[in-house]
Amino acid sequence: MPANILLVEDELAIQELIAASLSRAGHRVVRASDAEEAAQRLRDALPDLVLLDWMLPGMTGIEFARRLRADERTREIPIIMLTARGEEQDKVAGLESGADDYITKPFSPRELAARITAVLRRRAPQTTEDAVEAGGLRLDPATHRVGCGDRPVALGPTEFRLLHFFMTHPERVHSRAQLLDKVWGDHVFVEDRTVDVHVRRLRAALEPSGHDQLIQTVRGSGYRFSLRVEGGSVQ
Repeated sequence: MPANILLVEDELAIQELIAASLSRAGHRVVRASDAEEAAQRLRDALPDLVLLDWMLPGMTGIEFARRLRADERTREIPIIMLTARGEEQDKVAGLESGADDYITKPFSPRELAARITAVLRRRAPQTTEDAVEAGGLRLDPATHRVGCGDRPVALGPTEFRLLHFFMTHPERVHSRAQLLDKVWGDHVFVEDRTVDVHVRRLRAALEPSGHDQLIQTVRGSGYRFSLRVEGGSVQ
């Protein structure tokens, strides 16, 4: 699936080449030439992934990665470090700063695309086109279909995104604010109770197959998607 990628690279020729390659792959690219500009882009909206050059003017990519990991709002964003430094100690330093992966320049568009897919699959599976299944319920992002066996489940676009996020993050409790950030986007300003409305619609759509039980209310905390229900588990 297309991802929103923040590309932080100060060499404009390289920035242009990478952005063009990512756009051809279907991703949406926002560019920044230094850490200060990148911070402004992050204030506007959170991306699905950050491609971060090591050698930036002013604050280095290593320092900026540490800042992202220290901030509650940005700590979960996947980061891939881009650098010409290929020594082992440099790779270790990049990973210890909080980067999820490390690519040494020069690299091919195919390698970059593969690394992005691997990191998103690991850190942000809701941004991929991998089909997911749980308790007999199957969701396919590529075809935008949900079903239980041969029975299709009709969902609106928001309910589809909400279910996709739940199914790719099972057994975790998510607050309403977290769901708004991850499903609606943190730049969209709507009330927390909007989540409740869409959860009710999602449960109503899943009720005929009994899968509404998988979406559980955790009093005082939010919602959780779980196969473990009272009295047993969903098979």
